[in-house]
Amino acid sequence: MYSKKFGRFILGFCTRCLTSVVNDTTTSACKHHTQFLERRSQIGFAVVRFRAASKTTVDPNEVKRFQLLANKWWNEQGDFAALHSMNDLRVPFIRDNLLNAHGGRQPGKPLAGLRILDVGCGGGLLTEPLGRLGADVLGIDPVADSIGTAEVHAWHDPDLRGNVRYRANTLEELSEKGGQGAGQFDAVVASEVVEHLADLETFTLCCNQVLKPGGSLFITTINKTQLSYALAIVAAEEVLRIVPSGTHDWDKFVSPVELERLLESNGFHVESIRGMLYNPLSRAWSWTESTSINYALHAVKLEEEPNSDEDDPEDPTVVVAQAKARRWYN
Repeated sequence: MYSKKFGRFILGFCTRCLTSVVNDTTTSACKHHTQFLERRSQIGFAVVRFRAASKTTVDPNEVKRFQLLANKWWNEQGDFAALHSMNDLRVPFIRDNLLNAHGGRQPGKPLAGLRILDVGCGGGLLTEPLGRLGADVLGIDPVADSIGTAEVHAWHDPDLRGNVRYRANTLEELSEKGGQGAGQFDAVVASEVVEHLADLETFTLCCNQVLKPGGSLFITTINKTQLSYALAIVAAEEVLRIVPSGTHDWDKFVSPVELERLLESNGFHVESIRGMLYNPLSRAWSWTESTSINYALHAVKLEEEPNSDEDDPEDPTVVVAQAKARRWYN
């Protein structure tokens, strides 16, 4: 009930903010709203279509943006404050689903014996708590300075030295044929990452490559709706300044339906999708029935199907072709 009331409150707040600037065309909120409407008319039905595979997950513009923020990851009152508080939801979400799949393990270290890959780990905000739960966690990020920040912060905690490692590279480098990460992980985590990627197709295929059969994929991201545009971009970036301006691109947001179809056409079964809501007044996250803004997803890699003798199962070209052949939609 509280989350619904707050949702109505913040939506009303943002609506008033947008209305108040209609007569002032120089304000950023009005400009963004106009751009949003223009994109909607240009995109049309293409909104629900997937981007073509570019065989890289890295967007150079995103790398430059996060390069400037690399030393700010551990300021709990700064640009990443919302990510710090998101741990109250995402850590239990990951822990509980893994325990359901693998059962309880060492007391106090429930994830002991599990290997987790944290993709786009940044400064290690999620990597560290997963390591404290006993998991062997590898955090990767294309921004070398962010990895440096993560390594320095983890070094000060002796409990993490045997559980947490970092590497400055991309998901596709880790998953490539003969790579050390192929089929090695019990879980892959990509929290607040997919909305910054260059290609979701490549990301999905690479996640499949690095996971063991039956392994879990955890994603938290932002839905692609008019409400998410109003709150995640106009309100969060331009009005409330919860995150730096320019952090998000609405064109890269992905709906739960789109993401589920992409995953299930590339060897995954989606187990659950849950809505998330951020309260900027209390700076706290809560679960909600609505997925119209933020949501968390848990998917499981299916058992691998036998391949024909003519095809190399690890050939990226074959993998992409097989994935596209499995699609039942446009």
